[in-house]
Amino acid sequence: MFYERHLSSLSSMSATDAARTKLRCWVEVDLAAIRQNVETLAGIAGPAVQIMAVVMANAYGHGAVEVVRALAGKVAMFGVANVTEAEMISPHAQGTPIGLLSGTLPCEQAAIVRGGFIPIVSSADEAAQYAAHSAGDRVKVHLAVDTGMGRLGVWEDEAVETARRIMALPGIKIAGIASHLPVADEDPAFTAAQLGRFHALVVRLRDIGLGDAVVHVENSAGLLAFPESAAALVRPGLAIYGESPLPGYQPKLIRALTWKTRVLLVRDFGKGRGVSYGRTFITPEPMRIATLAVGYADGYPRQVSGRGGAVLIGGRRCAILGRVTMDQIMVDVTGVGAAPGDEAVLLGPQGSEMIPVGEIASLAGTIAWDIFTGIGMRVARLHRNGDASASKMPIPA
Repeated sequence: MFYERHLSSLSSMSATDAARTKLRCWVEVDLAAIRQNVETLAGIAGPAVQIMAVVMANAYGHGAVEVVRALAGKVAMFGVANVTEAEMISPHAQGTPIGLLSGTLPCEQAAIVRGGFIPIVSSADEAAQYAAHSAGDRVKVHLAVDTGMGRLGVWEDEAVETARRIMALPGIKIAGIASHLPVADEDPAFTAAQLGRFHALVVRLRDIGLGDAVVHVENSAGLLAFPESAAALVRPGLAIYGESPLPGYQPKLIRALTWKTRVLLVRDFGKGRGVSYGRTFITPEPMRIATLAVGYADGYPRQVSGRGGAVLIGGRRCAILGRVTMDQIMVDVTGVGAAPGDEAVLLGPQGSEMIPVGEIASLAGTIAWDIFTGIGMRVARLHRNGDASASKMPIPA
């Protein structure tokens, strides 16, 4: 199973420092920061709005089981991508409903119904497939309406008729109405118009009998930029983990994750020596270079190679040299005093310096979501609750 193999070296998480010394590469996640971010977002949304905490993709790389444990009872729903994720977090959700935000396969539907999870449906035919698995209680589904995302959902001009057809099915209840915002962090004019159309459509859907369906459309950027347009439920993901998709709102949030590795080796290089594959970096003068225990197999993006990336060692920025390799990277530690075993920060703070996820994403030509969710399976997760203690997150087998 996905989270069954434990790190034997982390037998006692009460001693955080002792646990870390046994690790080559790990992330530290502050669960208190995540809880505080949820409270902040709830305050922005207002007292009439509830939170669906999006914990798909291993809670954006932060460790889904531990995040769910930290938020159970504090949010209205959890959002995941698929039934495997739903089954993984269900024992830890304390009865909090779990919604599936991606499309499902026909072979998954029986397990979804059996687990009591709430799927998104995009057509009456899809809803009818769930109806076939109903036994007694009606299966709750959320109707997805495509108002501009172009991914899932019934077209908005077909939504009322589709809803009527689903409502006529035995064994099915439309418990929610949903849509998604594709450019809430890029195009406020389009997003404002999209929200207006969606909420107008919701009025029509309520008129045909969906008066008690919960409505949700706003993601992190939508909530931050358009809090006045929030429906009964919002679906923040990235912002829960302390990263704002809109830079102006970053001061309101607390970054929860720090990614660290260790110095494996420190060597003195003479002038004219090549570093890493392709010899894309040749030492221009004598340098001291450290090899670190992280590479693209751990999720550190190879695309950062040669683009001015850095890590933090001893509170100082150390330039990444040459190409990122599968298991190791090399950095300039000339004048830093680095030694084997020292901690190096790949993402997050050390001393007065900081490497934000946006910096790595920009150098790699991607987005923060990609960096977080790309943190690899062999990277351990250490969780703490705002104090010196930490708890173990078993890493995937």
